[in-house]
Amino acid sequence: MDTDLGNGAGPVATPRDANPRRLGPGLLLAVGLGVLATAGGHAVPVVGAPVLAIVGGILVGPLARRRRWAVDPGARFAGRYVLQAAIVIFGLGLSLAAVVRIGVASLPVMLGTLAACFTVAALAGRALGVSADLRLLLGSGTGICGASAIGAVAPVIAAGEAAVGYAMSTIVVFNLLAVLVFPPVGHLLGLDAQSFGLWAGTAVNDTSSVVAAGYAYSRAAGDEAVAVKLTRALMIIPLVLAVALARHRAPAGDSGSSGASRRPDRPAAGPAGAAWVAGRRPGGRLRISRLVPVFIPLFLLATAVNTLGLVPDRARNGIGLVATAVLAVAMAGIGLGISTRELRRSGIRPLILGGLLSLTVAVTGLMLQALFT
Repeated sequence: MDTDLGNGAGPVATPRDANPRRLGPGLLLAVGLGVLATAGGHAVPVVGAPVLAIVGGILVGPLARRRRWAVDPGARFAGRYVLQAAIVIFGLGLSLAAVVRIGVASLPVMLGTLAACFTVAALAGRALGVSADLRLLLGSGTGICGASAIGAVAPVIAAGEAAVGYAMSTIVVFNLLAVLVFPPVGHLLGLDAQSFGLWAGTAVNDTSSVVAAGYAYSRAAGDEAVAVKLTRALMIIPLVLAVALARHRAPAGDSGSSGASRRPDRPAAGPAGAAWVAGRRPGGRLRISRLVPVFIPLFLLATAVNTLGLVPDRARNGIGLVATAVLAVAMAGIGLGISTRELRRSGIRPLILGGLLSLTVAVTGLMLQALFT
Protein backbone atom coordinates (compact mmCIF):
# COMPACT_ATOMS: atom_id res chain seq x y z
CA MET A 1 0.00 0.00 0.00
CA ASP A 2 2.94 2.24 0.35
CA THR A 3 3.39 5.11 -2.01
CA ASP A 4 6.35 7.05 -3.21
CA LEU A 5 5.46 10.71 -2.89
CA GLY A 6 8.45 11.99 -4.72
CA ASN A 7 11.57 10.73 -3.02
CA GLY A 8 12.09 7.07 -3.35
CA ALA A 9 10.35 3.80 -2.90
CA GLY A 10 6.82 2.67 -3.41
CA PRO A 11 4.85 2.14 -6.59
CA VAL A 12 7.04 4.16 -8.92
CA ALA A 13 5.41 5.32 -12.16
CA THR A 14 7.98 4.72 -14.90
CA PRO A 15 8.19 6.58 -18.24
CA ARG A 16 6.70 3.53 -19.92
CA ASP A 17 3.74 3.73 -17.53
CA ALA A 18 3.07 7.31 -18.71
CA ASN A 19 1.67 6.02 -22.00
CA PRO A 20 -2.06 6.94 -21.86
CA ARG A 21 -3.02 3.52 -23.22
CA ARG A 22 -1.17 1.82 -20.37
CA LEU A 23 -2.58 4.21 -17.76
CA GLY A 24 -6.16 3.92 -19.00
CA PRO A 25 -7.48 0.66 -17.49
CA GLY A 26 -6.09 1.11 -13.99
CA LEU A 27 -6.74 4.84 -13.80
CA LEU A 28 -10.33 4.52 -15.04
CA LEU A 29 -10.96 1.71 -12.57
CA ALA A 30 -9.51 3.84 -9.77
CA VAL A 31 -11.74 6.77 -10.79
CA GLY A 32 -14.82 4.53 -10.82
CA LEU A 33 -14.02 3.08 -7.42
CA GLY A 34 -13.21 6.56 -6.10
CA VAL A 35 -16.60 7.92 -7.21
CA LEU A 36 -18.41 5.00 -5.58
CA ALA A 37 -16.36 5.38 -2.40
CA THR A 38 -17.07 9.13 -2.26
CA ALA A 39 -20.80 8.44 -2.47
CA GLY A 40 -20.45 5.69 0.11
CA GLY A 41 -18.50 7.99 2.39
CA HIS A 42 -21.39 10.48 2.40
CA ALA A 43 -23.80 7.65 3.24
CA VAL A 44 -21.55 6.13 5.94
CA PRO A 45 -19.40 9.03 7.22
CA VAL A 46 -18.08 7.04 10.19
CA VAL A 47 -16.17 4.86 7.70
CA GLY A 48 -15.32 7.54 5.14
CA ALA A 49 -14.48 7.57 1.44
CA PRO A 50 -10.70 6.87 1.79
CA VAL A 51 -11.22 3.63 3.70
CA LEU A 52 -14.00 2.47 1.37
CA ALA A 53 -11.82 3.28 -1.65
CA ILE A 54 -8.78 1.37 -0.50
CA VAL A 55 -10.84 -1.66 0.57
CA GLY A 56 -12.65 -1.56 -2.76
CA GLY A 57 -9.32 -1.49 -4.59
CA ILE A 58 -8.01 -4.45 -2.60
CA LEU A 59 -11.13 -6.48 -3.42
CA VAL A 60 -11.35 -5.55 -7.10
CA GLY A 61 -7.62 -5.75 -7.92
CA PRO A 62 -7.33 -9.57 -7.95
CA LEU A 63 -10.53 -9.86 -10.01
CA ALA A 64 -9.18 -7.40 -12.58
CA ARG A 65 -5.89 -9.29 -12.82
CA ARG A 66 -7.66 -12.60 -13.31
CA ARG A 67 -9.39 -11.02 -16.29
CA ARG A 68 -5.91 -9.89 -17.45
CA TRP A 69 -6.72 -6.20 -17.24
CA ALA A 70 -3.48 -4.21 -17.15
CA VAL A 71 -4.39 -2.17 -14.06
CA ASP A 72 -0.97 -1.77 -12.47
CA PRO A 73 0.39 1.27 -14.43
CA GLY A 74 -2.78 3.31 -13.85
CA ALA A 75 -2.98 2.20 -10.23
CA ARG A 76 0.62 3.31 -9.66
CA PHE A 77 -0.12 6.68 -11.29
CA ALA A 78 -3.16 7.20 -9.04
CA GLY A 79 -1.32 6.07 -5.93
CA ARG A 80 1.50 8.53 -6.52
CA TYR A 81 0.52 11.55 -8.61
CA VAL A 82 -3.20 11.70 -7.85
CA LEU A 83 -2.40 11.41 -4.15
CA GLN A 84 0.08 14.29 -4.41
CA ALA A 85 -2.58 16.36 -6.16
CA ALA A 86 -5.10 15.60 -3.39
CA ILE A 87 -2.70 16.76 -0.67
CA VAL A 88 -1.97 19.99 -2.55
CA ILE A 89 -5.70 20.65 -3.04
CA PHE A 90 -6.31 20.15 0.68
CA GLY A 91 -3.63 22.79 1.23
CA LEU A 92 -5.91 25.38 -0.40
CA GLY A 93 -8.13 25.10 2.68
CA LEU A 94 -5.36 25.66 5.23
CA SER A 95 -3.45 28.74 6.27
CA LEU A 96 0.33 28.73 6.24
CA ALA A 97 0.39 30.03 9.81
CA ALA A 98 -1.80 27.12 10.96
CA VAL A 99 0.46 24.58 9.24
CA VAL A 100 3.57 26.04 10.89
CA ARG A 101 1.80 26.23 14.27
CA ILE A 102 0.59 22.63 14.07
CA GLY A 103 3.99 21.38 12.91
CA VAL A 104 5.90 23.12 15.69
CA ALA A 105 3.38 22.07 18.36
CA SER A 106 3.67 18.43 17.27
CA LEU A 107 7.46 18.28 17.69
CA PRO A 108 7.56 17.01 21.33
CA VAL A 109 5.20 14.13 20.51
CA MET A 110 6.90 13.48 17.18
CA LEU A 111 10.44 13.37 18.55
CA GLY A 112 9.32 11.22 21.47
CA THR A 113 7.72 8.62 19.21
CA LEU A 114 10.82 8.59 16.98
CA ALA A 115 13.09 7.97 19.98
CA ALA A 116 10.84 5.17 21.24
CA CYS A 117 10.59 3.60 17.78
CA PHE A 118 14.35 3.45 17.16
CA THR A 119 15.02 2.20 20.70
CA VAL A 120 12.55 -0.67 20.34
CA ALA A 121 13.83 -1.40 16.82
CA ALA A 122 17.38 -1.81 18.17
CA LEU A 123 16.55 -3.81 21.30
CA ALA A 124 13.63 -5.95 20.14
CA GLY A 125 15.13 -6.42 16.70
CA ARG A 126 18.35 -7.78 18.17
CA ALA A 127 16.39 -10.07 20.51
CA LEU A 128 14.39 -11.39 17.53
CA GLY A 129 17.54 -11.99 15.50
CA VAL A 130 16.63 -9.40 12.86
CA SER A 131 19.67 -8.03 11.01
CA ALA A 132 21.05 -4.56 11.74
CA ASP A 133 20.15 -3.21 8.29
CA LEU A 134 16.60 -4.51 8.48
CA ARG A 135 16.18 -3.12 12.00
CA LEU A 136 17.23 0.30 10.75
CA LEU A 137 14.96 0.13 7.69
CA LEU A 138 11.93 -0.94 9.74
CA GLY A 139 12.62 1.71 12.38
CA SER A 140 12.97 4.40 9.70
CA GLY A 141 9.85 3.31 7.83
CA THR A 142 7.70 3.04 10.95
CA GLY A 143 9.03 6.11 12.72
CA ILE A 144 9.14 8.57 9.85
CA CYS A 145 7.59 8.04 6.45
CA GLY A 146 7.03 4.46 5.35
CA ALA A 147 8.53 3.51 2.00
CA SER A 148 9.94 7.00 1.42
CA ALA A 149 12.14 6.70 4.51
CA ILE A 150 13.15 3.14 3.58
CA GLY A 151 13.96 4.31 0.07
CA ALA A 152 16.09 7.16 1.39
CA VAL A 153 18.04 5.09 3.94
CA ALA A 154 18.54 1.90 1.88
CA PRO A 155 21.13 3.24 -0.60
CA VAL A 156 23.03 5.05 2.14
CA ILE A 157 23.65 1.77 4.00
CA ALA A 158 23.85 -0.26 0.76
CA ALA A 159 21.09 -2.51 2.08
CA GLY A 160 20.67 -5.83 0.36
CA GLU A 161 17.72 -6.54 -1.90
CA ALA A 162 16.18 -8.97 0.59
CA ALA A 163 16.35 -6.50 3.50
CA VAL A 164 14.62 -3.77 1.48
CA GLY A 165 11.98 -6.20 0.21
CA TYR A 166 11.21 -7.48 3.71
CA ALA A 167 11.01 -3.93 5.08
CA MET A 168 8.70 -2.75 2.29
CA SER A 169 6.37 -5.73 2.64
CA THR A 170 6.15 -5.38 6.41
CA ILE A 171 5.35 -1.68 6.15
CA VAL A 172 2.56 -2.48 3.67
CA VAL A 173 0.85 -4.74 6.21
CA PHE A 174 0.79 -2.17 8.99
CA ASN A 175 -0.15 0.71 6.68
CA LEU A 176 -3.30 -1.19 5.76
CA LEU A 177 -4.07 -2.06 9.39
CA ALA A 178 -3.59 1.57 10.45
CA VAL A 179 -6.13 2.86 7.92
CA LEU A 180 -8.70 0.32 9.12
CA VAL A 181 -7.98 0.43 12.87
CA PHE A 182 -7.09 4.02 13.78
CA PRO A 183 -10.45 5.74 13.04
CA PRO A 184 -12.62 3.33 15.09
CA VAL A 185 -10.08 3.32 17.94
CA GLY A 186 -10.05 7.12 17.88
CA HIS A 187 -13.85 7.19 18.19
CA LEU A 188 -13.70 4.59 20.96
CA LEU A 189 -11.21 6.74 22.89
CA GLY A 190 -13.34 9.85 22.31
CA LEU A 191 -10.52 11.79 20.63
CA ASP A 192 -11.45 15.16 19.17
CA ALA A 193 -10.32 16.12 15.66
CA GLN A 194 -7.14 17.84 16.82
CA SER A 195 -6.08 14.96 19.08
CA PHE A 196 -6.79 12.33 16.46
CA GLY A 197 -4.98 14.30 13.77
CA LEU A 198 -1.90 14.63 15.97
CA TRP A 199 -2.06 10.93 16.84
CA ALA A 200 -2.44 9.77 13.24
CA GLY A 201 0.18 12.22 11.98
CA THR A 202 2.78 10.99 14.46
CA ALA A 203 1.89 7.28 14.72
CA VAL A 204 0.84 6.13 11.22
CA ASN A 205 3.92 5.60 9.10
CA ASP A 206 3.04 6.25 5.45
CA THR A 207 1.68 9.55 4.12
CA SER A 208 -1.12 7.89 2.16
CA SER A 209 -2.27 6.02 5.27
CA VAL A 210 -2.15 9.20 7.37
CA VAL A 211 -4.26 11.04 4.81
CA ALA A 212 -6.73 8.17 4.54
CA ALA A 213 -7.11 7.66 8.29
CA GLY A 214 -7.25 11.40 9.06
CA TYR A 215 -9.93 12.33 6.53
CA ALA A 216 -11.89 9.16 7.31
CA TYR A 217 -12.17 10.54 10.85
CA SER A 218 -13.16 14.09 9.89
CA ARG A 219 -12.10 16.96 7.65
CA ALA A 220 -10.57 18.82 10.60
CA ALA A 221 -8.69 15.71 11.74
CA GLY A 222 -7.37 15.20 8.23
CA ASP A 223 -6.09 18.77 7.99
CA GLU A 224 -4.32 18.38 11.33
CA ALA A 225 -2.87 14.98 10.39
CA VAL A 226 -1.50 16.22 7.05
CA ALA A 227 0.27 19.20 8.63
CA VAL A 228 1.81 16.98 11.32
CA LYS A 229 2.79 14.30 8.82
CA LEU A 230 4.52 16.68 6.42
CA THR A 231 6.57 18.05 9.32
CA ARG A 232 7.43 14.48 10.27
CA ALA A 233 8.41 13.63 6.68
CA LEU A 234 11.13 16.29 6.82
CA MET A 235 12.80 14.21 9.54
CA ILE A 236 14.10 12.08 6.66
CA ILE A 237 16.84 14.68 6.09
CA PRO A 238 18.52 14.60 9.53
CA LEU A 239 18.01 10.82 9.69
CA VAL A 240 19.82 10.18 6.40
CA LEU A 241 22.61 12.60 7.28
CA ALA A 242 23.08 10.90 10.67
CA VAL A 243 23.10 7.43 9.10
CA ALA A 244 25.54 8.51 6.41
CA LEU A 245 27.88 10.03 9.01
CA ALA A 246 27.70 6.91 11.21
CA ARG A 247 28.40 4.61 8.26
CA HIS A 248 31.29 6.79 7.16
CA ARG A 249 32.92 6.56 10.61
CA ALA A 250 32.41 2.83 11.18
CA PRO A 251 32.25 -0.28 8.98
CA ALA A 252 28.74 -1.47 8.16
CA GLY A 253 27.41 -4.35 10.26
CA ASP A 254 25.41 -7.27 9.11
CA SER A 255 22.86 -6.65 6.41
CA GLY A 256 19.94 -8.31 4.77
CA SER A 257 17.69 -10.88 6.35
CA SER A 258 17.08 -14.58 6.30
CA GLY A 259 20.55 -15.26 4.96
CA ALA A 260 20.37 -12.65 2.18
CA SER A 261 23.17 -10.16 2.69
CA ARG A 262 24.43 -9.44 -0.76
CA ARG A 263 24.75 -5.83 -1.83
CA PRO A 264 23.79 -5.46 -5.44
CA ASP A 265 25.64 -3.03 -7.67
CA ARG A 266 22.51 -2.10 -9.57
CA PRO A 267 18.80 -1.80 -8.78
CA ALA A 268 16.89 -5.01 -8.43
CA ALA A 269 13.37 -5.59 -9.61
CA GLY A 270 10.41 -4.61 -7.46
CA PRO A 271 10.39 -2.37 -4.38
CA ALA A 272 14.02 -3.10 -3.59
CA GLY A 273 15.08 -1.63 -6.93
CA ALA A 274 12.73 1.32 -6.55
CA ALA A 275 14.42 2.26 -3.30
CA TRP A 276 17.74 2.86 -5.04
CA VAL A 277 16.50 5.96 -6.84
CA ALA A 278 16.39 7.98 -3.62
CA GLY A 279 19.31 9.96 -2.29
CA ARG A 280 22.31 8.16 -3.82
CA ARG A 281 23.76 4.83 -4.83
CA PRO A 282 26.41 3.15 -2.69
CA GLY A 283 29.63 5.11 -3.00
CA GLY A 284 27.89 8.00 -4.71
CA ARG A 285 27.17 11.51 -3.56
CA LEU A 286 24.21 12.06 -1.25
CA ARG A 287 21.72 14.45 -2.83
CA ILE A 288 19.77 16.28 -0.14
CA SER A 289 17.37 17.76 -2.71
CA ARG A 290 16.11 14.26 -3.50
CA LEU A 291 15.09 13.72 0.12
CA VAL A 292 12.34 16.37 0.11
CA PRO A 293 9.22 15.20 -1.75
CA VAL A 294 8.20 17.72 -4.40
CA PHE A 295 4.61 17.87 -3.16
CA ILE A 296 5.67 19.43 0.18
CA PRO A 297 6.70 22.83 -1.30
CA LEU A 298 3.61 22.68 -3.54
CA PHE A 299 1.42 22.04 -0.48
CA LEU A 300 3.05 25.00 1.31
CA LEU A 301 2.50 27.16 -1.78
CA ALA A 302 -1.20 26.20 -1.75
CA THR A 303 -1.50 27.18 1.92
CA ALA A 304 0.23 30.49 1.12
CA VAL A 305 -2.30 31.14 -1.66
CA ASN A 306 -5.10 30.61 0.85
CA THR A 307 -3.35 32.73 3.50
CA LEU A 308 -3.13 35.64 1.05
CA GLY A 309 -6.91 35.51 0.62
CA LEU A 310 -6.78 34.36 -3.01
CA VAL A 311 -9.21 31.47 -2.37
CA PRO A 312 -12.82 32.82 -2.31
CA ASP A 313 -14.87 31.80 0.73
CA ARG A 314 -17.65 30.48 -1.50
CA ALA A 315 -15.19 28.09 -3.13
CA ARG A 316 -14.00 26.41 0.07
CA ASN A 317 -16.74 23.79 0.33
CA GLY A 318 -16.30 22.88 -3.32
CA ILE A 319 -12.54 22.57 -2.89
CA GLY A 320 -13.07 20.26 0.07
CA LEU A 321 -15.42 18.02 -1.92
CA VAL A 322 -13.03 17.90 -4.87
CA ALA A 323 -10.07 17.09 -2.61
CA THR A 324 -12.00 14.26 -0.92
CA ALA A 325 -13.01 12.78 -4.29
CA VAL A 326 -9.44 13.02 -5.64
CA LEU A 327 -8.16 11.40 -2.45
CA ALA A 328 -10.64 8.55 -2.88
CA VAL A 329 -9.34 7.94 -6.42
CA ALA A 330 -5.77 7.84 -5.08
CA MET A 331 -6.71 5.42 -2.31
CA ALA A 332 -8.49 3.18 -4.81
CA GLY A 333 -5.32 3.16 -6.92
CA ILE A 334 -3.26 2.16 -3.87
CA GLY A 335 -5.73 -0.60 -3.07
CA LEU A 336 -5.61 -1.89 -6.64
CA GLY A 337 -1.82 -2.03 -6.42
CA ILE A 338 -1.67 -4.13 -3.26
CA SER A 339 -0.26 -7.59 -3.94
CA THR A 340 -1.17 -10.42 -1.59
CA ARG A 341 2.10 -12.05 -2.63
CA GLU A 342 3.98 -9.02 -1.27
CA LEU A 343 1.99 -9.23 1.96
CA ARG A 344 2.94 -12.89 2.39
CA ARG A 345 6.66 -12.42 1.77
CA SER A 346 7.40 -10.49 4.97
CA GLY A 347 8.30 -13.47 7.11
CA ILE A 348 7.46 -13.89 10.76
CA ARG A 349 10.37 -12.11 12.52
CA PRO A 350 10.25 -8.84 10.53
CA LEU A 351 6.46 -8.95 10.85
CA ILE A 352 6.67 -9.31 14.64
CA LEU A 353 9.17 -6.45 14.83
CA GLY A 354 7.00 -4.30 12.56
CA GLY A 355 4.01 -4.97 14.79
CA LEU A 356 5.95 -4.07 17.93
CA LEU A 357 7.17 -0.83 16.33
CA SER A 358 3.70 0.16 15.13
CA LEU A 359 2.25 -0.53 18.57
CA THR A 360 5.09 1.41 20.19
CA VAL A 361 4.55 4.59 18.17
CA ALA A 362 0.75 4.37 18.60
CA VAL A 363 0.87 3.98 22.39
CA THR A 364 3.76 6.40 22.85
CA GLY A 365 1.94 9.00 20.73
CA LEU A 366 -1.14 8.85 22.95
CA MET A 367 0.93 8.97 26.15
CA LEU A 368 2.98 11.96 24.99
CA GLN A 369 -0.17 13.78 23.91
CA ALA A 370 -1.48 13.43 27.45
CA LEU A 371 1.76 14.94 28.77
CA PHE A 372 2.34 17.78 26.29
CA THR A 373 -1.13 18.85 25.10
